[in-house]
Amino acid sequence: MSDATRLPAHLEVTGLIRRVAAAGGFATVIAKGERDGGTILLVSRDSRTNPRLWERMPQLDGTRRWIAGRSQDPENPQEFNDYLTRRATQDRDLWIVELDIPNPERFIGETG
Repeated sequence: MSDATRLPAHLEVTGLIRRVAAAGGFATVIAKGERDGGTILLVSRDSRTNPRLWERMPQLDGTRRWIAGRSQDPENPQEFNDYLTRRATQDRDLWIVELDIPNPERFIGETG
């Protein structure tokens, strides 16, 4: 999906939250960004793994694919939270959405 045909951020986030809830999970907005064009970061949590941060990255063919960019270090969990805070402070258009459901990657793959 090109940027010209990209779904507005608020609709993408709302749809994601509804799909996670319908599957018995919980999703919440940690940081609310620009309504239409904001960048979306996803934090996946599940009781079996440490939280992971997902971000859509541009690819050589012009598409944007979700990449797991960072995982929480069990020895220093605050570092992960500090990173999220810094990102939100640096980019006021940024959305951060937390997904708490087993196998959260299935929802990330459906997004955008």
